Amino acid sequence: MAKKNKTATKKSSGKKAEDTKLYESPEVLQEQINKTQEFADKNKNLLAGVLTVAVLIIGGIFWYQWYVNKQDVTAQEQLFPAVFYFEKDSLVKALDGDGNYTDGFVAISEDYSMTDAGNLAKFYAGASYLKLGEYDLAVQYLSDFSSDDYLVQARAYCLLGDAYMEKDQVGEAITQYKKATEHYPNKEFTPVYLMKLAVAYEMSGDEASAIMIYEKIIEEYPNAQEINNAKKYLAKLQ
Repeated sequence: MAKKNKTATKKSSGKKAEDTKLYESPEVLQEQINKTQEFADKNKNLLAGVLTVAVLIIGGIFWYQWYVNKQDVTAQEQLFPAVFYFEKDSLVKALDGDGNYTDGFVAISEDYSMTDAGNLAKFYAGASYLKLGEYDLAVQYLSDFSSDDYLVQARAYCLLGDAYMEKDQVGEAITQYKKATEHYPNKEFTPVYLMKLAVAYEMSGDEASAIMIYEKIIEEYPNAQEINNAKKYLAKLQ
């Protein structure tokens, strides 16, 4: 076996030496250059086309990134005053604009849909419609929203659950509340979502699941503000 490996190594070394010698030969190198030049001459139109397409693709990517960044800046300028109106509960102006500083969440989400600001406008639009009691529109905008920010995304799931609860679609509400509780759990907000989930389970008639969630709050989040309500509701079910 060792002899065979030695022979193979010898053959391999011999081949490498032969290849090195081959490409050190000026005649061989010139022959390879001539072949390459001949191929290029025969296919110059094809090569030019490929190069043009590559340049267009790369240029298009850079242009798109520049355009999106520029649009996002404009969208952010529109979003800031709309958020101000939202926080002041001037929800109609927040949604539809004030005719001056902002066009409102709805227009921003549509006109700048490819930007981060346009995406965030969907969240605020959904939250605004929820406050106004327009639950179908709240579901529409919140369902279209998606974020890498784990706190905002979990909040969106929770608001969706609230909207479905208002629509008496408890099963859908449970689905969204579960998503909120499982999306990067934390001691600040997860207990709130768990309470909503437990109440939804109670409303659906699934008392066993409700008990399990109340116990989870008590065991895993003993310092949460929801702890007393969790204990009270649990006692009623046991």
